[in-house]
Amino acid sequence: MAKIFCVANQKGGVGKTTTTVNLSAALAAIGQRVLMVDLDPQGNATMGSGVDKRQLANTVYDVLLGESSIAQARVSSAWGEAAAKPQSPKYHVLGANRELAGAEVELVSLAQREMRLKLALQEVDTEYDIVLIDCPPSLSLLTLNGLCSANGVIVPTQCEYFALEGLTDLVNTIKQVHANLNHDLKIIGLLRVMFDPRITLQMQVSDQLKAHFGDKVFNTLIPRNVRLAEAPSYGLPCVVFDPSAKGSLAFIDFAKELVVRFESF
Repeated sequence: MAKIFCVANQKGGVGKTTTTVNLSAALAAIGQRVLMVDLDPQGNATMGSGVDKRQLANTVYDVLLGESSIAQARVSSAWGEAAAKPQSPKYHVLGANRELAGAEVELVSLAQREMRLKLALQEVDTEYDIVLIDCPPSLSLLTLNGLCSANGVIVPTQCEYFALEGLTDLVNTIKQVHANLNHDLKIIGLLRVMFDPRITLQMQVSDQLKAHFGDKVFNTLIPRNVRLAEAPSYGLPCVVFDPSAKGSLAFIDFAKELVVRFESF
């Protein structure tokens, strides 16, 4: 059975998509069978995996509306063609584009509207070790579909005070979904991203996170890294774009830590 994780935070700009794309590539690099689901209408995770969202015949939109199965809609990450790196491990992508923005309205009238993604994922459950879902930065029916599908939530967070406020909102949302819709849902861990140890405030907030959440805070720190920011413009995860970059090495470490954690989970 696949372990299904949402990468979620109701605050925008905290690195959810960067985390999802690079973690997918890092997990594939250490031998995991990975499906990445892009639930954000912007389609950035799709493009960051080397897949042109404008050329997709079927997307997660079609899956949610029951017009396509995941097996029909998924594609392979495409940096073999984009970067002449066919040796790089691949993962499957269930992509998104602007059509997905219309799903909010269309899902309202459908039966089991919060469970559409969960039901679709059950059909490919045995084909993957891990499914990662990139959620939009708002509590919408799309995010709700992700949370209802998942065993747990990975929360990327910056070590800044506004990020802490957004974290409080997310924890409350997860509690509500756990109580009413998905009793398996829990926070797997908090991932500190864009971290710069030279900034005193970030060190202080990091210490506060560890004091409050304890072992729910992942040991791995994702540093602020220029190569992580550059990689999407090439349609590549940084793990493939520059495997020796500090950000890439950190995501490989994080992938290994996550595998250990979900085995015990």
